[in-house]
Amino acid sequence: MTPPDLPHPKPTAQVEPYFEILGLDDTLRFLEAFGGTEIYIAGNPGTRSSVVAVVGYDKAKALTEISHRLQPRVPLAKKWRTLAYKAQGLLTVQIARKLCVTDVAVRNWLRADANKDAAR
Repeated sequence: MTPPDLPHPKPTAQVEPYFEILGLDDTLRFLEAFGGTEIYIAGNPGTRSSVVAVVGYDKAKALTEISHRLQPRVPLAKKWRTLAYKAQGLLTVQIARKLCVTDVAVRNWLRADANKDAAR
């Protein structure tokens, strides 16, 4: 039995444009696939497009319409993704594997977020 989804974390400024178009799950998939790389999204993406393969034609087309808001390099957003994966119920070790980081890094990001919330 999987735990219920917790509220997702607020997207960072770099992630926000993707999140507005793609939603949480597709944003995570997009960042997993393209994070850290420069990407070109054609004005009329073809069916063989790698972006279309990840998010579908309609969402790829919608990304072209906001391309002026996107950075040339897709953000990695590892800290934000950590919080999003945790909200989805993934274990620390599962998050670490998805992000290709150590479990210590994941725990530190989660602890820093918890401390930030406690300070509010």
